Amino acid sequence: MHEKQGGILLNQTKTSHCCSMSRNDIIEVKNDSELIKEDLNESSVPNIKEGFLGKKVYIPGGSFFMGTKDKEGYPEDGEGPVRKVTVDSFHMDAHTVTNAEFKEFVQSTGYITDAERFGWSFVFYQLVSEKTKRKVKQVAQQTPWWLVVQGASWKHPEGLDSNIENRLEHPVVHVSWNDCQAYCEWAGKRLPTEAEWEFAARGGLEHKKFPWGDELNEHLCNVWQGEFPKTNTEEDGYIGTAPVSSFPANGYGLYNMVGNVWEWCLDWFAKSVRDRGGRTNPQGPKTGESRVMRGGSYLCHASYCNRYRVAARSRNTPNSSSGNIGFRCVTDV
Repeated sequence: MHEKQGGILLNQTKTSHCCSMSRNDIIEVKNDSELIKEDLNESSVPNIKEGFLGKKVYIPGGSFFMGTKDKEGYPEDGEGPVRKVTVDSFHMDAHTVTNAEFKEFVQSTGYITDAERFGWSFVFYQLVSEKTKRKVKQVAQQTPWWLVVQGASWKHPEGLDSNIENRLEHPVVHVSWNDCQAYCEWAGKRLPTEAEWEFAARGGLEHKKFPWGDELNEHLCNVWQGEFPKTNTEEDGYIGTAPVSSFPANGYGLYNMVGNVWEWCLDWFAKSVRDRGGRTNPQGPKTGESRVMRGGSYLCHASYCNRYRVAARSRNTPNSSSGNIGFRCVTDV
């Protein structure tokens, strides 16, 4: 479906990526667009469980059926074919890295993220203040709801007039793959391989679309509810990110494996299964242009980008960032 709003073409085709913007995907925009003139709607922040932060879960190794042949999938993303893959045991963080944890890393090391070095990052238009919107000069090609916001970074998620003071329990965002690697080195951890991520996300279930089964339940994950990209009913309580323990854990005790934020994986992206390193502890191709992302985000919706399924995959360049990309860590056993 193609529709114009405020003079900007909204391209809602099933094959488009609503959640994977590269730093190369920007165009100039005039500031009189109605598309970027909506009110910020913030959600309340519940208290996180005591002792929850930093918890890691043991994932017993084994074999599973990776990928999907489901009609809802995206063959162009290389979701199939279904094949049996084996991974060794590992530990995975129960939740994505939070703002509080990333803040500790930055305070300890003085690290500067890619978004800070570039001076900007992508922010969804409904989350930006009117003051910041008036300064926007660029948007993402094909997906103009992604604004190029100067000053947006992990500590200023919607621009310089925003902060994380009331969102320390939310996932850190605006982190590139490079940033995640730096955090992992400091924390003595690593990013999960794509195979490890999918094995863990399934929570012990086989051939299921979601961590809980085959039926979509929008109250079990933080995804878009309403008409994308214009109206979010917020029935799940959130228009943007949710605290990392907001929804029930899967069978392994992992929170928000789908929805909320995309999660970077270790692998370079390849469409062909033959290029992904075999069927035992595959680690992806040796080189590439983009890294794998998994899990979908708060912007995914069945009508446009249903990549919140456990077999769905996406990709982005290692230096790119946006307000819906985060990560979680693993450690070897």
